[in-house]
Amino acid sequence: MKTLIKNGTVVNENKISKLDILIEGEYISKIEENITDKVDKIIDAKGLYILPGIIDDQVHFREPGLTHKADIYSESKAAVAGGITSFMEMPNTNPPATTLELLENKFSIAKERSLANYSFFMGASNDNIEEVLKVDPKHVAAIKIFMGSSTGNMLVDDKKTLENIFKNSKMLIAVHCEDEETIKNNTQKAIFEFGENIPISKHPEIRSEEACYKSSSMAVDLAKKYNTRLHVFHISTEKELGLFKNNVTIDKKRITCEVCIHHLWFEKSDYAKKGALIKWNPAVKNKSDRDALLNALIENKIDVIATDHAPHTIEEKNNTYLNCPSGGPLVQHALNAMLELVKQQKISLEKVVEKMSHHPAICFQIEKRGFIRENYFADLVLVDKNSSWEVNKSNLLYKCKWSPFEGQHFNSKVTHTLVNGHLAYQYGSFDESKKGKRILFNRK
Repeated sequence: MKTLIKNGTVVNENKISKLDILIEGEYISKIEENITDKVDKIIDAKGLYILPGIIDDQVHFREPGLTHKADIYSESKAAVAGGITSFMEMPNTNPPATTLELLENKFSIAKERSLANYSFFMGASNDNIEEVLKVDPKHVAAIKIFMGSSTGNMLVDDKKTLENIFKNSKMLIAVHCEDEETIKNNTQKAIFEFGENIPISKHPEIRSEEACYKSSSMAVDLAKKYNTRLHVFHISTEKELGLFKNNVTIDKKRITCEVCIHHLWFEKSDYAKKGALIKWNPAVKNKSDRDALLNALIENKIDVIATDHAPHTIEEKNNTYLNCPSGGPLVQHALNAMLELVKQQKISLEKVVEKMSHHPAICFQIEKRGFIRENYFADLVLVDKNSSWEVNKSNLLYKCKWSPFEGQHFNSKVTHTLVNGHLAYQYGSFDESKKGKRILFNRK
């Protein structure tokens, strides 16, 4: 099968160019200004921008065990509609992916059901270091450590365990950093003041800047001590930015970090309107934090943009503060949100592509993805930067059927998504005849 994408504007490796792209089977075979080869299918991309497929390194698709919230099929479908062609999913499912057998079970599910390319994280616990160290670096995204409890019960709080993992792991370690003791103390203070009626707006005070910095600085210190390859998830505070450097390129960094869509979009005053719909861990914090995160992204202190897509049912989210889980769905709207910031001239389109496609591929050493290059997988997303639309329940694809972006007008839209050369999504319609592939990694 030969597919030719003609007349599009390619955004890739810090350049914007008018180029045609020839796809043969799963791979890009030619990139030139005017390709005239005989092909089976032509996609006319006139007026559209062609980006490398988005790689989301942090999602929670809830399968197995929590499929009333989401599942691999439903959320990968929403991801593809949002231009995400590859995802890496977290281990805090039920049961948690803390053994090789349970981890491979998730890969088996994805092979049958995922519309996007996929990988999964091996979960660390206080007592599974032997399993963690068996993981094959070529076939698994990374080791995930919850240095602060979130959804699920996977908190690693034993200092000796942390030391052992950081010392002995040959793989990238990715961490959720919030200090549990600080959060517990802040929660008790809030209960003393408000009883069971803690306002959602107190969330950034309970899961505070102090809690984030105390934990993330510990992770960075451990990584420096053992020269561990460390990736810090979802930075949410200005203070934490001092832990990270921009004096070398990402391929030379031993310590990298990311920011999530919600921390770039929302800020503390939005709790008044959005309430629990923007309750995440770490919390959405001050406007000054949000602005500092965007600046750090542009200045390359922050390396990657991710979603931390983590759906719950609306019934679960409508509970009181102490009974309301943190997290929300984002994969369908992440690229749209960043394109809106491009429209507002807050960030360049080239930088968005760098942080959502190129850098995740470099950071995790992904094989033949994340760039528009000959002999790379044809993971591509086409966007119309002049197509206004509104997010509403009728166009949501998440299984949970709600979004923190409901009512938001976006001025750009994903029109096509190709996964391994297969046109999986086009103007609201899906072709599910081919599934995504397991992501492989260029690691020893």
